[in-house]
Amino acid sequence: MGRAFEFRKARKLKRWSAVSKTFTRLGKDIVMAVKENGSDPSINSKLRAVIQNAKTANMPKENIERAIKRASEKNQENYKEILFEGYAPNGVAVLVETATDNNTRTVANIRSYFNKHDGSLGTSGSVNFMFDHTCNFRINKKGIDPNEIELDFIDFGAEEVFIDENTILIYAPFEFFGEIQFELEKRNIEIISSGFDRIPNTFKEVTEEQKIEIEKLLEKIEEDDDVQNVYHSMKE
Repeated sequence: MGRAFEFRKARKLKRWSAVSKTFTRLGKDIVMAVKENGSDPSINSKLRAVIQNAKTANMPKENIERAIKRASEKNQENYKEILFEGYAPNGVAVLVETATDNNTRTVANIRSYFNKHDGSLGTSGSVNFMFDHTCNFRINKKGIDPNEIELDFIDFGAEEVFIDENTILIYAPFEFFGEIQFELEKRNIEIISSGFDRIPNTFKEVTEEQKIEIEKLLEKIEEDDDVQNVYHSMKE
């Protein structure tokens, strides 16, 4: 199995464990997608992807519609995406994706989390190079030959394809998201969910005692309402 599989296995579900937090993050994704390309999913591919993810997360239909309507209002501020880079204790690299309407607040909060938990907030580019920015698609396996999908989608940037009982997961570099989404929709292949990951090039081994210390920082960061995703290089 590849790095993407191991990363997904260890982290994919963990950061979406709290339902309320998931809906908050998805709501922000909807606002950003609408602000970028409008409120019509038929012509806004990014919004289509977010809506599908929201449905997969069992976000109520009325919540989705409310978020789209709110995003369309002129007085609704857009969220700015900011990437923070730093180190947790014991040299574990950390990337924090945020979506904020108050940059000053977010910067102060993230810095305080690192400082209080013996970490260090770095400058732009300090650890980003240690992670591969990837996209992924989970599609319905019914009526599809997984081997054919793997061969066909190499031409569209796919690097790894994993198969489980009912679905197929496609991993590719970040920049190929649009091409793969377009081709899947063109073939009328059901996209169950899609998203992005930052996968470490190497994983750092730590002791159980060190892991507990690092997890305290990661959990504190993830609790922040401005935080969308947290990635790290700790081997789990």
